[in-house]
Amino acid sequence: MEESEDVPKDFIKLKSEKLSVDEVSELVVSPYCGAVSLFIGTTRNNFEGKKVIHLEYEAYTSMAETEIKKICRDVRQNWPSVKHIAVHHRLGVVPVTEASVIIAVSSPHRAESLEAVMYCINTLKASVPIWKKEIYEDEYSWKENKECFWANSEK
Repeated sequence: MEESEDVPKDFIKLKSEKLSVDEVSELVVSPYCGAVSLFIGTTRNNFEGKKVIHLEYEAYTSMAETEIKKICRDVRQNWPSVKHIAVHHRLGVVPVTEASVIIAVSSPHRAESLEAVMYCINTLKASVPIWKKEIYEDEYSWKENKECFWANSEK
């Protein structure tokens, strides 16, 4: 495969079906890269002493996809050696232990892909319009991302 055949790609998907780590990681594999770094955010069974039954995610889909594309552009500016980026986020109900978000980045060396993955998840939580509802045994709570710029604005 010539380098021109393996042009950098961004794979962005918001979907209600279960996310696959294998599918997402395979999207970013490249013969020119020695590193694939992954972040997998899963639903945990507790929050501040309360039993979490599941999470529910909603998104302003077109705006969320636009914001994720901006994140990918920023990654490519800050880490030019990054080859492929995949960001898959689940919408709707996400049971305990299942993935809410999977991010994968490939690069020739590990430092760039690890840094880029961390940047992706932190920036996604701060800027992408995806909202999380935690369902507990006898109540629920919409959660603001503490990193989110609009959640921290003056009220």
